[in-house]
Amino acid sequence: QVQLVESGGGLVQAGGSLRLSCAASGRTFRSYLMGWFRQAPGKERVFVATITWSGGTTYYADSVKGRFTISRDNAKNTVYLQMNSLKAEDTAVYYCAAGSGGRRPDDYDFWGQGTQVTVSS
Repeated sequence: QVQLVESGGGLVQAGGSLRLSCAASGRTFRSYLMGWFRQAPGKERVFVATITWSGGTTYYADSVKGRFTISRDNAKNTVYLQMNSLKAEDTAVYYCAAGSGGRRPDDYDFWGQGTQVTVSS
């Protein structure tokens, strides 16, 4: 089992930056690929980024490529999402997830409670 707790969300102006953190508990954290998803009001949860166990391989949604960076610190059981050049359309609840990787929510077994990111234009 893996428990995930996100933090770092908030209100930021367009063009600004935020760093989200996801703290994981459970001895099997290192076994999982980690991902970030987001869900805007009235919309489906969509893929943002994912990172392999070693951190050596990352994948991003086209909408965030070049602006967001996913990373992980296995010693701290934490995964991060650095978000730069934020846009109003990035406004959503951001979720951390652990699983086998991929771009679908069904590819992930464990989820955090989410953290709200609001970008004002």
